[in-house]
Amino acid sequence: MKIVYFSVTGQTRRFIKKLAAADTYEIDPTTDFEELNEPFVLITPTYEDNITEPIRDFLDYGSNASNLKGIVGTGNRNFAQLFIFTARDLSRDYNVPIIYAFEFNGTPKDVSNFKKAVKKLESQNN
Repeated sequence: MKIVYFSVTGQTRRFIKKLAAADTYEIDPTTDFEELNEPFVLITPTYEDNITEPIRDFLDYGSNASNLKGIVGTGNRNFAQLFIFTARDLSRDYNVPIIYAFEFNGTPKDVSNFKKAVKKLESQNN
């Protein structure tokens, strides 16, 4: 399954590098979006809506929203109930599950757990 991500400070991008995944797409607000014609998981950091607006713009482009199968949130647990609020909002608005959450750029255990969560999601969507 393709992994789509948005990175503001580079934390999410560092997690992607740890995955060593070949099939990734970075949402870049400075370039035109692509319409993805395949299922994907979205990894999103936690920021105010004005910063993460490119995520919604990407999802609303073409048929991208219909191919979104799960969301992974990143953030800082010190923010208590605000931890992964961007992922929770997107999950609610696009009616897809949050399949995993981690802090900052993730640990080796997060990499392993993320891969397991994606495999489980893939098996449910086949």
